[in-house]
Amino acid sequence: MSRCRSSRKGPHNNAAKMKHIISLATRLIPRHYLQHVSHFFLKIFSLFMRGDRFEDPINGRTYRFLLPYGRLKSRENVLAPDSMSLERHRLMWLFLKDKTNLFTDEIKFLHIAPEYCFIKLFKNMKNIDYITGDLISPWADIKFDVHDIPFNQDTFDVVICNHVLEHVEDYHKVMLEFYRIMKPGGWGIFQVPIDITSKHTKEDKTVTDPKDRERLYWQHDHLRLFGLDYGDKLSEAGFKVTQSDFVNNLNPDLIKRYALNSEEIIYFCEKP
Repeated sequence: MSRCRSSRKGPHNNAAKMKHIISLATRLIPRHYLQHVSHFFLKIFSLFMRGDRFEDPINGRTYRFLLPYGRLKSRENVLAPDSMSLERHRLMWLFLKDKTNLFTDEIKFLHIAPEYCFIKLFKNMKNIDYITGDLISPWADIKFDVHDIPFNQDTFDVVICNHVLEHVEDYHKVMLEFYRIMKPGGWGIFQVPIDITSKHTKEDKTVTDPKDRERLYWQHDHLRLFGLDYGDKLSEAGFKVTQSDFVNNLNPDLIKRYALNSEEIIYFCEKP
């Protein structure tokens, strides 16, 4: 009698393991350490993901599936391995191409906390004078604290800084810094995690325990969780704010193919 048993595991088991590994890595390993090495491993892993169900519009690569991603709660089909883009990055790329002058005009551009998926593309664009900055990112040209940005008033045509304001000590001061260094007529995009079920931002400076912060603000290193009043806070810093539901102007088939979040609002900020 044969005692052999199949050792093959179904795709759901493999996906569950991958979700667990990514969730642990993003929760336990500081982001700047992950940034040093993760793209090398993901490029190798991507060779086993090739297919035609999903497409990353940033580089045109197609996949059978995308990797799960998330700290507190992992999301399915989110991370495109070659560009390391998430839903928000792919949506922003489409918005930038369709709704801004970034690809046509002469632009002086400050990119704070630069995302891997964008850096080489923006650096290679001849019309852009592109500068990256961050406190600790290995990809930043200049290291600085966003509370005190080392550039003169009215320096940049474009300022982009995503998923940073939930981490900083004084988000209003940082917004004022973004406004200060932006030229009149310039624009910026400053995305943050938003609880769309809450009208108001949640912030309590007495909450210091990492577990409490993760429970209340979705991540242990978040100091607040913005609500639907986020646009008002940007307006208070001086910006003319357009809350764009650009994603829902796209073909529903493209939303699925690009694996976008249909609830993502883009906060487009202009300096009068």
